[in-house]
Amino acid sequence: MRLCSIASGSSGNCIYAGSDQTHLLVDTGISKKKIEEGLRELDVKGEELSGILVTHEHSDHIQGLGVFSRRYGIPIYATRGTIEGIKSCRSLGALQNDLLHEIEVDHVFTLGDIEIHPFAISHDANQPCGYRMNCGNKSVAVATDLGTYDSYTVENLKDLDAILLEANHDIHMLEVGPYPYPLKRRVMGDRGHLSNELSGRLLCDILHDELKGVMLGHLSKENNYAELAYETVKLEVTFGNNPYKGEDIPLKVARRDRISDIITV
Repeated sequence: MRLCSIASGSSGNCIYAGSDQTHLLVDTGISKKKIEEGLRELDVKGEELSGILVTHEHSDHIQGLGVFSRRYGIPIYATRGTIEGIKSCRSLGALQNDLLHEIEVDHVFTLGDIEIHPFAISHDANQPCGYRMNCGNKSVAVATDLGTYDSYTVENLKDLDAILLEANHDIHMLEVGPYPYPLKRRVMGDRGHLSNELSGRLLCDILHDELKGVMLGHLSKENNYAELAYETVKLEVTFGNNPYKGEDIPLKVARRDRISDIITV
């Protein structure tokens, strides 16, 4: 399997996950042109995609959904609440009902040779979810936009080969930064976004010897930067309750507006 960020950040998110036979996108929060450019670097054509998995209806995850899915007739998979949010977003334009497929968290479904397990996340959206994708004995996951995590989250992220994990903000930068106070509270809240520190602690709970790749994603433009996220997560691993050190982890940071390194497992 391959896992790759085409774009990841507070301004737009689009993640590719696929096998030799099946190609998927998780979210389409960037323009059709940028999605196509990213897919071209992956040697994948739009018409070869088997589906778009939507985590939730916020604009940085769906703003390219209407144009891109209509252009290639790609089926869209999302929870009932997310589909309602998509339908109410007028900027997407009309979407054919036969493109929209309702899924449920903790109910596995299959596209091609990939088994998909949606799991619930804590975020201020209608019915958000993350995705774990299994192909043969390989598993990858996308887990962003979660203000907090618990044993259920950890259970869904165990024994992965690769993960794209949120490291949205540095707490100090957020506290002293330009956001208005209500927005700061939202971001730091249990239905907001995962800080660098919490990202590192969650990673400590799911580390194992066969984890081949970790990509930190959904970094805030105003309240984080790549080097800080990288070093903070490494420190959390080094000083956490686990047998690993930060330098043991195959850790990368997703780029905001262009394709990142491809993780192959």
